[in-house]
Amino acid sequence: MKNNKSFKFWQWKIIVVSMFVYAIYYFVRKNFSIAMPGLTAEYGISNTSFGIIIALGSIIYGLSRFINGFIVEKVSTKLFMAIGLMLCALANFCFGFGVDLSYLITGVHEGPQFVNMLILLMGATIVLNQYFQGFGYPPCARMLPQWIAPGELSTKMSIWNTSHSIGSFAAVVICGLIMTNMGADMSGDSSVVARISANLADSIKGWDTMSAADQSAKIMSYAAHYGAWKWCFIIPGIVAVGGAIVCMLGLKDSPQSVGLPEIEGTSTGKEQIKAIPGSHKAYLRHMVFKNKWIWMLSIANVFVYVLRMGVLDWGPKFLTEDRGMDIKSAAWSVAVFELTAIVGTIFAGWASDHIFKGKSHRMCLFAMVGAVLFLGIFALVPGLNPIVSTLVLAMSGFCIYGPQALIGIGSANQATKEASATANGLAGICGYVGSALSALAVGLIADHLGWKAVFITFIIVGIIGALIFLFMWNAPRDGYERSRKFTQQLLEDKKLNKKV
Repeated sequence: MKNNKSFKFWQWKIIVVSMFVYAIYYFVRKNFSIAMPGLTAEYGISNTSFGIIIALGSIIYGLSRFINGFIVEKVSTKLFMAIGLMLCALANFCFGFGVDLSYLITGVHEGPQFVNMLILLMGATIVLNQYFQGFGYPPCARMLPQWIAPGELSTKMSIWNTSHSIGSFAAVVICGLIMTNMGADMSGDSSVVARISANLADSIKGWDTMSAADQSAKIMSYAAHYGAWKWCFIIPGIVAVGGAIVCMLGLKDSPQSVGLPEIEGTSTGKEQIKAIPGSHKAYLRHMVFKNKWIWMLSIANVFVYVLRMGVLDWGPKFLTEDRGMDIKSAAWSVAVFELTAIVGTIFAGWASDHIFKGKSHRMCLFAMVGAVLFLGIFALVPGLNPIVSTLVLAMSGFCIYGPQALIGIGSANQATKEASATANGLAGICGYVGSALSALAVGLIADHLGWKAVFITFIIVGIIGALIFLFMWNAPRDGYERSRKFTQQLLEDKKLNKKV
């Protein structure tokens, strides 16, 4: 490629800046999981209620990614991404002041009426935030294949995909620090202490089996940082405003927008059929909706997201309620999970390109088998101490995040750069159906059967996901040949003026 040095500069600039911006999307999204234990302690909100909120938000996010996958094919990707981040910031500010809004509406600071209004407002703001979150990934799914060749897409997009873990890591660490260092010290207020005690007793399964010392330590830790959870939304919201500015200043939609040529070997033939009425819709139908490999990746994404979001969304609550950790230790354990996920994501991308010759679905099979193995050890081996539990959970993250990243990469390759956002929209909505199912199932199972049953469910889900990847073993690396054949067929068709 001509101007190779200039192209490499711009390519890595786009990768790094979009990683930074998308990490902030996760920063203003995964803060909720760290705030949940504090909301339970202060207001008695149950796992089932949180599960419903998370599930509804996940469905909305999946729909948003699907809808915006179509829209972003026709608009400026960087502008679209920046607007979404600003709206996420606004939703986080509203959540942070949710208690004040509930008081303005109900006129009371506590009691069932106040709590029900707070849950309603939380649900509304989470739904809005999740819809705005859907402005983040489609622009990247559209932009990055413009800058990265198919033969190196797995490696470089896997590096990019660590933005998920970087953002989540920042959320759990910073919000963990917020939860243990900010808020009002209400430990001397007997009414607050009594209310927290009652809320934890009602919400935590097995509370009665804990020692009095452990119960007291949990109660006083929440009382000493009363209301800290609010800052888990306000501070990330401020960061998101800055991220939107960086997005507008640092990103470019395609090589052509800075005077560079198209990447060699990525011609789809689509430009030749641009003038044919209905050709764009026909192209999307053929490359996405009639493409069995896209559908298999999308269905597999359901099972991958059940595992990924199950651990990520519920990790702090599980570790505090079942493994006896305090909120600070639980936050750091989930942070370690995210750090190993970063390494696992990069390794999965490298292995896809260098061991499996770009066939990312083959790497996904081995990663899912590893995830099942480590989750099985975590759930079924008795007597694991907190450090070993953290390490085993971290290794499951190493395995789980590979398929999470590679499904998006595989979808982009199979659909080509011309339909990558739409294909990722389809995979995304399927993934967040899995996230919604995970949220509902985990909340209900944890409340009624306990946390061990939750992880047994995860093991079964992982086995099913691995089988889907096994059935994809002979799939091609990408869909560029499929695309060229289709566009040539349209050009040769004498009935081009009819519906195609």
